Amino acid sequence: MKSTSAGWLSKTIVFYIVTVLGAGALLLVQPVTRIPGEVIELVQFGPTLGVLAVLLVWRRDPTLGTGSGIPARRMADLLATPVLIIAVTLGLFELLSWDRYSTSISHSWWLIVPAQFIGACGEEFGWRCYLQPLLESRFGTLGAALTVGLLWGVWHIQIFALGPVYAAAFLISTVAMSLILGLALRTAPTLHRLLLAGTFHLLINLGWLALLDQDSGTAQTGPMVLYSVATALLATIWILRSRAVVTSPPEAATTTADLR
Repeated sequence: MKSTSAGWLSKTIVFYIVTVLGAGALLLVQPVTRIPGEVIELVQFGPTLGVLAVLLVWRRDPTLGTGSGIPARRMADLLATPVLIIAVTLGLFELLSWDRYSTSISHSWWLIVPAQFIGACGEEFGWRCYLQPLLESRFGTLGAALTVGLLWGVWHIQIFALGPVYAAAFLISTVAMSLILGLALRTAPTLHRLLLAGTFHLLINLGWLALLDQDSGTAQTGPMVLYSVATALLATIWILRSRAVVTSPPEAATTTADLR
């Protein structure tokens, strides 16, 4: 279903404003709850608040719940991608003989993993389950994924305090991950989007937490640059593979509309 110009734009603005303000409020609440950030960050539920705000204004929004499903092979490729991203990042560290600034984990992984998954789903319910399909109706899969990736990256406003190189690398990584998720989930219904995007996000977060966690300050810049290179590489592979689908023989290809 095509969104009208006013419809998609108004929903995007309301969603993003509430997401930003809600995340700010949750950031202030976190210290009061005494919940450790390595377990779960409440700020991740900002995008969920954004969706709820839109649904309060537009009671019957057609963006949620659409999609016919995705092939098992594509699901497997999607879930393998964050592992490859972390592996490539670590490989670049070894190649350059850089330190990874690893820090110890003070809580049980049995607590961290499910809590991190819940937090990841809190984000992805907004970015991939709501905003991506909404903007796809206007810009297509790649255009929507690019826009969502930029908005998602800028939403992490703290990146701009770490310097222009770090911020640029971080934005490259969010756009690259958004392109991967947009292409992988292009025909997925909401529940599948949530579970798959949440798992992808979880694996990325766990990789950072276990293998690439860093000290604060400028020490973060190097790891983030290498991570952005890895995500851009994997995103390029996804884009090239998806373009190849359009030019494949009819019996082996999906339709062009499936890629929009």
